[in-house]
Amino acid sequence: MASKNKKFNVKHMGGNVDRNESERVTKDYEEYFKEQDDSKRTGNYTDVVNKYYDLATSFYEHGWGESFHFAHRYKWETLRESIVRHEHYLASKLNVKKGDKVLDVGCGIGGPLREIAAFTGADVTGLNNNAFQISRGEQINKSTGRHDNCGFIKADFMNIPVPDNTYDAVYQIEATCHAPDAEKCYAEIFRVLKPGGVFASYEWCLTEEYDPKNEKHKQIRQDILLGNGLPTARSCKDVSNAMKKAGFKLEEEEDLVKTSDVNWYEPIDPYRRWSPFRDFWSFKTTIWGRAITHYLVLFLEMVRIAPKGSVGVSGFLKKGADALVDGGKTGIYTVMYFTKAVKPSKK
Repeated sequence: MASKNKKFNVKHMGGNVDRNESERVTKDYEEYFKEQDDSKRTGNYTDVVNKYYDLATSFYEHGWGESFHFAHRYKWETLRESIVRHEHYLASKLNVKKGDKVLDVGCGIGGPLREIAAFTGADVTGLNNNAFQISRGEQINKSTGRHDNCGFIKADFMNIPVPDNTYDAVYQIEATCHAPDAEKCYAEIFRVLKPGGVFASYEWCLTEEYDPKNEKHKQIRQDILLGNGLPTARSCKDVSNAMKKAGFKLEEEEDLVKTSDVNWYEPIDPYRRWSPFRDFWSFKTTIWGRAITHYLVLFLEMVRIAPKGSVGVSGFLKKGADALVDGGKTGIYTVMYFTKAVKPSKK
């Protein structure tokens, strides 16, 4: 169930936003990021994140396929191969088997959950608060025949609508970075996880290299938030402390960026060396691929096929991607802070 190459689907642009409202919604979204103070965004995180994924999901599918995440990558791997291995690595930490119940927190359109369900045999449920992404995930499940052990719940990960101790394991891949409060988010995951169960995670974090007094660092942080729908940003230490305060026992932690042969930001670095025979799929994120996408969107908006505001979405996504590259090159940001945490068994 590897990530598949997707054509740019114009009819999905804007998600569930009315075409006539798309330009206004785009401007409203960008308004949240006019100030560096996070409080307005964290106080309205549901609106921030939903607007973002309504506007950005079609671009994500175009660029990434079904799995919207980075990956630890060896030099002999293609991007698609590394994404699958990255998902398998996380799945291997869950200690689950066929028939076990697993929760994917912030599942996107379900690429990882379909892969992990196939890899483990477990029944995997994706949690997502964006209605458009849920509908896309359900469409893909049906088209791939994966609706037997793959499902979705539309809900906020700050308030998961299931009883205590429901799941044998929980994982998240670059999703809980959207949470306004890490400790409260992890506490809710802790609640729905069975005693002895594993919560495995790849988190986006500021590293120890980040200097909050450095204006360049602050601007990179702000542009990462804007281009990726994030209310705030946390350090690796903030994340590990929040997990412990939520009740978890942290068994493993590692910034996988440090052991990756290929820089994590390489797939979105527009000036990277591109090998068409090795990894043709990644052309879309080269400088030329970006330009083609941008001018295609501009044309489609001009002839009123794409909704108004689509060029603005393309613009802030580009700004966010460039900021991630800068964050990686300066060493102030990681997208691969791996943790394996366990809910202690009851005595």
